[in-house]
Amino acid sequence: MHRREFLRRAGLSLGAVSATAAATAAKSLPAHRARPFQPDDWTSVREQFALSPNLIHMATFYFASHPRPVADAIERHRRALDLNPVEAMHEQMGEGEERQRRTAAEYMGGTADQIALTDSTTMGLGLIYGGLRLEAGDEVLTTTHDHYSTHMSLEHRAERTGAAIRKVALYDDSALASVDEIVTRLRNAIDDATRVIAVTWVHSSTGVKLPISAIAKMIADINRARGENDRILLCVDGVHGFGVEDATMEDLGCDFFIAGTHKWIFGPRGTGVIWGATEAWKRAQPVIPSFGPNYGVWLGYFDADQVPAANQMTPGGFHSFEHRWALEEAFRFHVRIGKARVQTRIHQLNTLMKDGLAAMPHVRLRTPRTPELSSGIICFEVEGVGPEAVVERLRTRDIIASTTPYREQYARLAPSLINNEDEVERTLAAVAELA
Repeated sequence: MHRREFLRRAGLSLGAVSATAAATAAKSLPAHRARPFQPDDWTSVREQFALSPNLIHMATFYFASHPRPVADAIERHRRALDLNPVEAMHEQMGEGEERQRRTAAEYMGGTADQIALTDSTTMGLGLIYGGLRLEAGDEVLTTTHDHYSTHMSLEHRAERTGAAIRKVALYDDSALASVDEIVTRLRNAIDDATRVIAVTWVHSSTGVKLPISAIAKMIADINRARGENDRILLCVDGVHGFGVEDATMEDLGCDFFIAGTHKWIFGPRGTGVIWGATEAWKRAQPVIPSFGPNYGVWLGYFDADQVPAANQMTPGGFHSFEHRWALEEAFRFHVRIGKARVQTRIHQLNTLMKDGLAAMPHVRLRTPRTPELSSGIICFEVEGVGPEAVVERLRTRDIIASTTPYREQYARLAPSLINNEDEVERTLAAVAELA
């Protein structure tokens, strides 16, 4: 049986469905009163979010508010599950997840068979780093700038395999980092035992955006002299560039790309993706049993080699399906606005904010000012005011900021699609008063 035919049959395995539960539920949804969405109008983009209009939201990258198309889809699937959970589940469980992968591939590049669905960046990191084929004597090279989730996922794998983990600093002063410095430091740290390089696209600790494509080219040069089993895999935690930068997986050139979709993508909370190059998936082993096509192997419908490796890496079991099945709407929301326009807008607002902060004598900018090495997160210090106090004092001015969740803390601002120039200027005025 063909895999897609199995998915269709799996959805109908309890018998014919007399009426589509999702369609029935949709009829009971209240009509929205707001004007129709105009994707070329930034005010209309902001109107798609139920964010409090009394606040200036400069930390939505942390955990996103759902735009209206995503919220409506979640509610539609939730009502279908509430009205008729068994039939709604079997309508969507197979083809519904395939649809999410196809839509993700249209946004990311590549094919649906290269994408696994997860619940978060941390889950994705755990699945990839926990399943990489490593053995004693192999080395994983990562950086001192990476998140706890990367470091701990690698440490857990090292304990089970005997592989070594080594960390390298890619820059000393984040604000002065350069492409040459980053690539050279990483290149000099690679040795014959290095099998995996684990990095983060945009560091939430400093706001530095790594030149992933330049790193990938450097690694490709090294791999040309290596055998297939010894080639270095480039694995990227991409969550804070995903939904900001106008780049495909081909543009980046990495082997694995892991990201939650409930941050800059504005996807349903509790969703994420892993993209893997076809050859790279051969170096990863499943950690959690998968349903979907892999379930068809267990039932004897087809052989394991007929199931793409990425499908086998999508964790099975029951999830918050009303959220997972609504993920496609988040990608469509971005596509309607235009990936290039999204990138231009976020960089425009961030440049305005960085230029304003850099002009203040009591502020030390920790993020590079050039868009080549920064994205949507701005880290900074205020002389005489700790980062938590900065956040607290901005909150008294109705501005939502954040701090970096690392041992060395900075205050953070992150203008996104829901912000405008006036909000940036008002935030700058509030920071100026912290002197």
